[in-house]
Amino acid sequence: MIVFVAPGQGSQTPGFLEPWIADPAAREVVAGWSSAIGIDLITHGTVSDADTIRDTAIAQPLIVAAGLLTARALRAEGVEIGAVAGHSVGEITAAAVAGVLTEEEALAFVRTRALAMADAAAAVPTGMSAVLGGEPDAVVEHITALGLEPANYNGGGQIVVAGELDALAKLSEEPLRGTRVIPLQVAGAFHTRFMAPARKTLRAAASDYSPADPAITLWTNKDGSAVASGSAFLDLVVGQVASPVRWDLDMEAFAAAGVSGIIEFAPAGALVGLAKRGLKGVPAVAIKTPDDLAAAVELTAGA
Repeated sequence: MIVFVAPGQGSQTPGFLEPWIADPAAREVVAGWSSAIGIDLITHGTVSDADTIRDTAIAQPLIVAAGLLTARALRAEGVEIGAVAGHSVGEITAAAVAGVLTEEEALAFVRTRALAMADAAAAVPTGMSAVLGGEPDAVVEHITALGLEPANYNGGGQIVVAGELDALAKLSEEPLRGTRVIPLQVAGAFHTRFMAPARKTLRAAASDYSPADPAITLWTNKDGSAVASGSAFLDLVVGQVASPVRWDLDMEAFAAAGVSGIIEFAPAGALVGLAKRGLKGVPAVAIKTPDDLAAAVELTAGA
């Protein structure tokens, strides 16, 4: 079984959308999405600088749009997507790929999510750092003592922690022995108590949607389980903004399901990197540009 995965915030880089919209038809699709949600995805995906696309309100719709373009391109190549999961905001990409939401609904929902999370992040200066190495329980004990929270259990020896900037600075100065701390280019303490106001906003917005049940296998970040109800999945996505991402449990679920390959939608790289450590020996393809589609098609053909 091939699992298709959608990355989260922080995976974007300046200009990464350029090769995807070189095709006039794809550019027209993205222009339509931009008009629908009131954000210029084309400009931000091609010429905006790193600081601009670091803004949560811009980064999240941009990442979801890239994932949806990747899924479209794969299907145009005859690839059947039968199982999908997303990391953090990538769960909204996954919801659209699985048919829970339409592409337009997914982009509208992520626009609401992004604005709500940006507002929550503006209330208190916060951020996130990756802690590499160490025993998970010991890492959590150490960062909790500093007033930080675990935000992403990424597996493969990585936990992303979040909280106020001074506490993150102290963590960098006083890392747990045997660990390395890497500050992340995100503008908030996502998946922690700091995002509770965003959860309230999203819960109200979610009532406007009538999600369909997933047409393919769809896993949740909540606990790594496969979710058969579209409404239940949307509820989980709402709760997820202020709860830890359990990507470690997702990868365990992939292994239990007999995963034979991982293909990551654009802007790819992070989840394939985690898979190399958490799913050792499983072949993986990171689709960064349309040039990588051939490798993905080849992997699916051999599955």
